[in-house]
Amino acid sequence: MPFKKQSDYGYAEFEPLDNSFPAKKRKSAPHQFVLDAIADLSPRTRPMFGCLAVYIEEKIVMILRDKPNQDADNGVWIATSVKHHDSLRPEFPNMRSVSVFGKKVTDWQVLPIEAPDFEEAAMRACELILAGDPRIGKVPGAKRATRAGSTQPKKRAHQNRPARRSRKPR
Repeated sequence: MPFKKQSDYGYAEFEPLDNSFPAKKRKSAPHQFVLDAIADLSPRTRPMFGCLAVYIEEKIVMILRDKPNQDADNGVWIATSVKHHDSLRPEFPNMRSVSVFGKKVTDWQVLPIEAPDFEEAAMRACELILAGDPRIGKVPGAKRATRAGSTQPKKRAHQNRPARRSRKPR
């Protein structure tokens, strides 16, 4: 069916656009059932690390990963912190730290796709997110405490130096 364009004299028909350069097809979201389960919260997604980050309001709540050639951490990554690992483990017995970061223990935890309870665990994570569980979700870019435990930004070295004197001839 040809497209129509409004003109001063009514509608004029014209041919469809040339499709010799078709639009790039987007990959479907990995683990789409997770997004469907939390759809009532109007999640936003953004590409991150070659995966799909999922946000609810200002918080990142999870990352969906399905990389065929790098399958070590494929599954659903949960945004949490180390202090919540022990309380989340009974709900997610196969949960573990994300290994691609090279640390033994990380804040991010993965529900691995190869686990026998992957879909059930991912759906349970969605239930916790829908319930507003404070153990899941992080505000990106939140200020972290410095060495002294303060949230004040570090002073730059040049701020501690005395001001330069101008070199005006006397």
